[in-house]
Amino acid sequence: MLVLLPPSEGKAAGGSGAPLKPEALSLPGLAPARAAVLEELVELCAADEPKAREVLGLSEGLRGEVAKNAELRTAGARPAGEIYTGVLYDALGLADLPAAARASAEDALLVFSGLWGAVRITDAIPSYRCSMGVKLPGSGALGAYWRGPMAEVMPEAAGDGLVLDLRSAAYGAAWKPKGEVAGRTATVRVLHSQLVDGVEKRSVVSHFNKATKGRLVRDLLTAGAAPASPAELVTALGDLGYTVEAEAPAKAAKAWSLDVVVTQIHH
Repeated sequence: MLVLLPPSEGKAAGGSGAPLKPEALSLPGLAPARAAVLEELVELCAADEPKAREVLGLSEGLRGEVAKNAELRTAGARPAGEIYTGVLYDALGLADLPAAARASAEDALLVFSGLWGAVRITDAIPSYRCSMGVKLPGSGALGAYWRGPMAEVMPEAAGDGLVLDLRSAAYGAAWKPKGEVAGRTATVRVLHSQLVDGVEKRSVVSHFNKATKGRLVRDLLTAGAAPASPAELVTALGDLGYTVEAEAPAKAAKAWSLDVVVTQIHH
């Protein structure tokens, strides 16, 4: 199973570890594209803070993020699983996973990134600010920029098992599974169900959507579940107590869409 995750907007400090070693990152086929984005981002943030804030969509109060980007080559790095924070990662709770589940997480989780393309949770990276929605003056819109490089490396990274795609739309734009890989891909939407004047109403709640996806991955890892296909994922989630609605796609080379329906919002 390969689980595709979005990063978090907020990130933990890089700390005092050794600086970034680009050659040590997973998916080495992305190295040239990573180097180009890194160079442009560092140069932009070092040379022109107001322009960098405009490009990155940052307020004056977040000018420290620009200074942080300017020092990416020398800043301390730590495992990506410690850098990414926020609602999904809080619910996933990587730090206190049981040993077997943690080992599975290191194999299964792949975090998409505007700066790195995608990294595994064991990859040592510095804290940074650069979302997939950014349009750099040279590289252009990062969602489009990464499509070519990701198309080269992702079919091999996807292996021959289930691909569980939990990315947001911006990060999903960087790679869309095709062909037989798409046929074993499942995307998940979380719906909050409530009764309003006796009528069921369903809605997507952003915060809870992220939290539920984090808990869902944690539950799969902790249970030692190893679904090999979208149909097996539906069964596994049902066994874990989730209410899942899914239909097989009409065509074989299409991803499955799963709705996880919840009635209570937990934070």
